[in-house]
Amino acid sequence: MINIPNIIFAAIMGGLMSLSITLATTLMRVGLAPDFLRVWLEVWSVAYPVAIIYILIYRPFASKLTAGLVKKLEL
Repeated sequence: MINIPNIIFAAIMGGLMSLSITLATTLMRVGLAPDFLRVWLEVWSVAYPVAIIYILIYRPFASKLTAGLVKKLEL
């Protein structure tokens, strides 16, 4: 069954994280080159769909791990 809230979350989180990470890595790699925006958007266009897929895959594991760690911290 398709879980629409999970897909929306993955799309938003994937967008925010991939934009941030590709901005930082592209800036470190090419600096403020004249074609920086083109290079950044090219890298981001690959990173964004990959981020969405991996958020959907990893979210259940990360949620369980988080819940377990929080439970252990609640002495």
